[in-house]
Amino acid sequence: MNKNTWIGAALVLCALPGISQARDTTHYLPFDQVVAEATASGKLDGSVKFYLAGRTPKGAQVIRRDVTTSKKTNAFNKTDEGACSWAMQSALIGMQQAAKAAGANAVVDIASNYKHVEYKDSQKYECHAGAIMAGVAIKGNLAKVK
Repeated sequence: MNKNTWIGAALVLCALPGISQARDTTHYLPFDQVVAEATASGKLDGSVKFYLAGRTPKGAQVIRRDVTTSKKTNAFNKTDEGACSWAMQSALIGMQQAAKAAGANAVVDIASNYKHVEYKDSQKYECHAGAIMAGVAIKGNLAKVK
């Protein structure tokens, strides 16, 4: 083998440990911003309202408890925030469909539930981003709100 082939092989071998060690960066991002983006783009139709834990309106009548969804998206060539937004919008679309099917007009007490570990915040959601994938998991209660 010539010198350039050996150098190329050495560089590939040096890069392998970095590739094999997957990145899993946790982000806590603004929830209302994602809801606004999804509504503005028409992904959410506005018929179902979303309330994080700690912001549930008084008088909410829970129809179904602990509804969950988990969504992942391709993070390649996206910022972590962009990939996380995409994944959360997908999760919200799923929750909107579940709420409509149950006759609810809101999803209340929403908490992040990544790997079944709850994270409750009145303003932010949890997202995990890597080099290839980003994902969110949420759970909430389907409810009727006046």
